[in-house]
Amino acid sequence: MQSGDADAPLPALIRQSPMAMCLTNPRLPDNPVIACNQAFTDLTGYREEDIIGLNCRFLSREPTRPEVRAQIEIARREKRGVLFETVNYRKDGVPFRNVVMVAPMFDDDGELAFYLGSQVEVPLDRDNGGFSSDRRAAALAKVDSLTPRQREILVLMAQGRLNKQIAHELSLSEKTVKMHRALLLQRLEVATSADAVRLAVEAGL
Repeated sequence: MQSGDADAPLPALIRQSPMAMCLTNPRLPDNPVIACNQAFTDLTGYREEDIIGLNCRFLSREPTRPEVRAQIEIARREKRGVLFETVNYRKDGVPFRNVVMVAPMFDDDGELAFYLGSQVEVPLDRDNGGFSSDRRAAALAKVDSLTPRQREILVLMAQGRLNKQIAHELSLSEKTVKMHRALLLQRLEVATSADAVRLAVEAGL
């Protein structure tokens, strides 16, 4: 965990993550990418300056499937993340299959502020369902190592809640929430809060 992780702006958090991640702004036309990390550019082959300002659909070269749009809208309404699988294309035209997570993030007023997205590449010819079951089992095992309080905080983090919102909902001080967040990152063996959110969504929280 980096010092000050709980207080760092989202763009800073995704840059610290070893997992391919980006941040989009649904308040701007066409929900463009506003930040991405090195792992994202390594995976896709695009430079950051090529990516910023584009909708993530540029990777799929076709409109977002209606069922995926529906999943994301339900996740936004229910304030939770969603996982789906898709085939994208690197800059050199080579296709790759990946499991994408999209999690809505909310501001102080409970309004949708950002979408946090991350991608994990899987083999193009893999047996359908193998990745999901394996990843979910591993994620659940890690989540089960948390204390009940840490799990409560992780669930609220995955719902895009801020520290002060978590503190209010659980009747805790912000200092106590930050302490629990730091401890749960260690238990989950992840680098940042953004990585913890991905793990929570994989576990089905």
